[in-house]
Amino acid sequence: MKSTRERIIQTLLQHPKSTVQDLAEAVGINGISVRHHLNSLLAENLVIVEEVRHGVGRPRQVYSLSEKGLERFPTRYYRLANRLLEQIKESLPAPMVSHLFRQIASDMAADMAVKAQSLPFEARLDLIKQVLASEGFSVEWEKQGDEYRIYETTCPYLHIGQSHPEVCTVDQELISTVLSIPTEKVQCVLNGDTHCTYVIQNQAIGEKKS
Repeated sequence: MKSTRERIIQTLLQHPKSTVQDLAEAVGINGISVRHHLNSLLAENLVIVEEVRHGVGRPRQVYSLSEKGLERFPTRYYRLANRLLEQIKESLPAPMVSHLFRQIASDMAADMAVKAQSLPFEARLDLIKQVLASEGFSVEWEKQGDEYRIYETTCPYLHIGQSHPEVCTVDQELISTVLSIPTEKVQCVLNGDTHCTYVIQNQAIGEKKS
């Protein structure tokens, strides 16, 4: 049985930029107890806090794991991946780096793209959920009027993306490849949004069918 402290840390690993209320609901304790644990974690440099504006009114405080906090998990790949990306970006021109990420996504999606060709569009969206879930994303989609929206509520690349936003092209390219339709990214957690959102217009779907 995990301690409350461990459950808070685990929640922050899966959901960076959580509020006290988010953590209270996830862990099942009251906000006062959450703040007590967060103060201890802040004192140990395992957690960082920042203020984020959310509409009108005072900015709210959100919490994430610090690099020291991330190192509590078997994720030392973070430092290695960060250094590898720094070397790649120093060694290659920006267009080649972008092409490299797009190629990685295309390779990841190649088999699924062939399978998706015979599926109705909404079945392709369900396939996208499966593909991204296998990569560590949490994904939902919905139809809104004359468009479809895909929401990524958790992203395994978030901490790397904060230093190397180029990695965001991987999931966008993967989605576009499986759907065989370009997608537009209208929200991104790296810009302070609560999740990443992609939009596909019905018109584009119709043009693809014709």
